[in-house]
Amino acid sequence: MKYKSQKVAYWFFALCMLLFSLQIIYGFIMGFDRIGIQGLHEIIPFNVARAVHTNLLVVWLLTGFMGAAYYIIPEEAQRELISVKWAYVQLISLAIVGVVTIIGFHFNHWEGRKFLEIPRELDYLVVVNVLLFLFIILGTLFKGKRQTTTALVLSMGLLFAALLYIPGMIWFDSQVMDSFFRWWVVHLWVEGVWELIMGGILSFLLIKLTGVDREVIEKWLYVIVGLTFLSGVLGTGHHYYYIGVNKIWLIVGGIFSALEPLAFLAMALFAVNMYRKGEKSHPNKIALFWTIGSAIVSFVGAGLLGFAHTLPQTNLYTHGTLVTAMHAHYAFWGAYAMIVLAMISYALPNLTGRKRYQSAQGMMAFWLSNIGILGMTVAFGVAGVAQVYMERKMKMDFMVVQSEISIHFVVLLICATMFTTGIGLFIFDFIKYGRPTDEALEGTHDETLSFPEIKKGLNHASKKKNAFSEKIK
Repeated sequence: MKYKSQKVAYWFFALCMLLFSLQIIYGFIMGFDRIGIQGLHEIIPFNVARAVHTNLLVVWLLTGFMGAAYYIIPEEAQRELISVKWAYVQLISLAIVGVVTIIGFHFNHWEGRKFLEIPRELDYLVVVNVLLFLFIILGTLFKGKRQTTTALVLSMGLLFAALLYIPGMIWFDSQVMDSFFRWWVVHLWVEGVWELIMGGILSFLLIKLTGVDREVIEKWLYVIVGLTFLSGVLGTGHHYYYIGVNKIWLIVGGIFSALEPLAFLAMALFAVNMYRKGEKSHPNKIALFWTIGSAIVSFVGAGLLGFAHTLPQTNLYTHGTLVTAMHAHYAFWGAYAMIVLAMISYALPNLTGRKRYQSAQGMMAFWLSNIGILGMTVAFGVAGVAQVYMERKMKMDFMVVQSEISIHFVVLLICATMFTTGIGLFIFDFIKYGRPTDEALEGTHDETLSFPEIKKGLNHASKKKNAFSEKIK
């Protein structure tokens, strides 16, 4: 690491791993519930497990984004964070809000609005926490020696994510109005501003891992930002088909939903193209795998699988079925979970000074988790298609259909076990790295230059050495 204050990122990543582990546990509780093993049902009903599972997903990803920002912004701005103390205060307060929220869910203390179940009084604490985070990040950026495109796109995504949380706090007596503005948070986060955060992190990692010039990589960011806003904002319309709003949203939602895969396609092409242009000689292959994998899997999960069921003609049948779970699991994994894991894989050796990126555990973690989540996606997809046919075409009762498709959840649990093994290996590797140390401040400065620049410098030094030897002779 180049700046001592970057050590803050480690503790955000550690909290991130803890929350991710809890999310997986609650996922298993739901999975066993679906096949009739309901030993915990009296303590943790399905609706509680689902709320905890989905909210933990949001919180651990946001924690990962914050950790990434605390690592990236000092390097991009070329200065220390303006306040390390307040960064730790923000981390502790975030953890407290998360714990109180989860405990509250188990006592039915929530708002009951899907994906935004967090109680209103905790909403205000979340706002204060995020404002403190933005103060530190934006203060560091604008007091720094430079403001790069990578840092600005990342900061813009984080700022807009904070602003778009506000519509979810507005109270409406109308269910239609409430649903309308709720999607401003849920959709415009995951299919809008979070894509900017992903783009910023992806750009940073590709600059560091491929050696391609910053100017070349950052030009692609403008394309990604443009496509994200072109398709993502009006693409919100595919959530408005059946909530009671004007029929115009069937047309708007259908057209712009068809354009949404373009932003993820641009990211995939961007990552693969930069990898091919680069020297491909960075020793941290694990971070490179997670980075390129994130761009490709996000295109499949968020782009193709999303498009597969967002057109009005298709969504009429798939709405509210396991087809949505198929898309959601692979999309969140590729677009956001993998990029956070890529950032952690890149940052840990630099924060701790321990170069464990050649370990077999790291590569096994990558392949087991990716094969496992792919199997889960297929299981959700097969179960979803069967559910659509039996419920929507054959008009069978909902609970009868759930019983018929329960066998697919056996397959899902097997694949989830493989996925969990991979994540377990990743966390094991995280623990083995140990804590960040000041000794790591030395030895990572070679990354200020790209690989072609280092190569050119070495060649130049070699020529000067040969010329000097000739003069002596």
